[in-house]
Amino acid sequence: MVVNQGKVIAIRGSVVDVLFPDSLPKPHSLLIAGASNRLALEVMTYLSSEIVRTIALTPTQGLARGSTVNDTDRPLQVPVGEALLGRMFNVFGKTIDGQKQLTASQWRSLHAAPIPLCDRTTTTDIFLTGIKAIDILAPLEKGGKAGLFGGAGVGKTVLITELINNVVSRYEGVSIFCGIGERSREGEELYREMKDAGVLNNTVMVFGQMNESPGVRFRVGHAALTMAEYFRDELHKDVLLTIDNIFRFIQAGSEVSGLMGQLPSRVGYQPTLASELAELEERICNTTSGSITSIQAVYVPADDFTDPAAVHTFSHLSASIVLSRKRVSEGLYPAIDPLQSDSKMLSSQIVGDRHYKIAQAVRQTLANYEDLKDIIAMLGLEELAQSERQIVYRARRLERFLTQPFFTTEQFTGLEGKMVNLEDALDGCDRILNDEFSDRPEQSLYMIGSVGEIK
Repeated sequence: MVVNQGKVIAIRGSVVDVLFPDSLPKPHSLLIAGASNRLALEVMTYLSSEIVRTIALTPTQGLARGSTVNDTDRPLQVPVGEALLGRMFNVFGKTIDGQKQLTASQWRSLHAAPIPLCDRTTTTDIFLTGIKAIDILAPLEKGGKAGLFGGAGVGKTVLITELINNVVSRYEGVSIFCGIGERSREGEELYREMKDAGVLNNTVMVFGQMNESPGVRFRVGHAALTMAEYFRDELHKDVLLTIDNIFRFIQAGSEVSGLMGQLPSRVGYQPTLASELAELEERICNTTSGSITSIQAVYVPADDFTDPAAVHTFSHLSASIVLSRKRVSEGLYPAIDPLQSDSKMLSSQIVGDRHYKIAQAVRQTLANYEDLKDIIAMLGLEELAQSERQIVYRARRLERFLTQPFFTTEQFTGLEGKMVNLEDALDGCDRILNDEFSDRPEQSLYMIGSVGEIK
């Protein structure tokens, strides 16, 4: 077999220009170079009839002008199948969990077209998580995309691990965790936690870590999605795809774009931000045989929700769960902001009249309390009318009832984790709104599951 060979003519950081005098490689082809072919390059664009511009997926130390580059004549691929369960992979499909390498029989390209609209299901089902604040105020869609928005240190990763724990124990599906630009420490901790929780056997983990090249961080999301699509299409399973953090995917795209010499767009982001994000997001959907439900952590730079990365991500989501630093400071965990969090599923046609009315009443009560906070700060609670004081008492009890002890934080809180079914959560909110617990201290509703646990 004749290998198409080229020569390196320029290296700028992670960008390598290669001359192919005979024939150009295909778009997205994987090229290998360096001693013992350890360096991987992906074709990104064509500069002329003989020169391609590539992005390095491995460090470029040791590569020099004139180095020989071989075209593999195939795109980047990852293994697929049930053998992946319980293992941790990198973007090349190699295991990184310290155990023996996997010998998978099937490999698939990272690049695939989204499922055509005619092959998708048009029915809408609710994806229950067992977390009160989410199931009542921002219910997730089965086969939809939900975003966890928040700045640094407000609990995105903790909430994602709890969702994985709850979903694997409730649904007989597969969970795929994709770490984009995560710290190596977090990946190692998550692996151990999932092993201890007994959910690792139904989980595949894929990491493109913070210390790796932007090309790896840019492609690792596609690698996880390729594995998820196989479970959905070939094995007909429901898949939970958790991505932590989708902002790092956008950031990696921005780095690649800058290295490629493209002119930046607004706030310094890549001009192709919208299309790159859509390329990834539109592959996540429901089919008649299975579904991929995605929960994505979204870091919000400087807590600014008008940042282009946050705005473009919002447009793809069916539910937005916003985490609030203010609630963290008040010790209300999970720190979900009930007024900013929202879901397209929260309509009476989908969730039913009772759920819709209770959710709206909870939101209205908390919004009224928010309006009264300035008056309370200036004049004190005593200056409010009796009806307004009732709103404050109800709102404070609702805030505490919407907290919940997590299974994944038992070692820190000393509280046993709770999973609450939707009916119990709605019943609790309804009874608080009807002042059933006005004679109980508000602290008795803090960090409990259903209202039956009130001491």
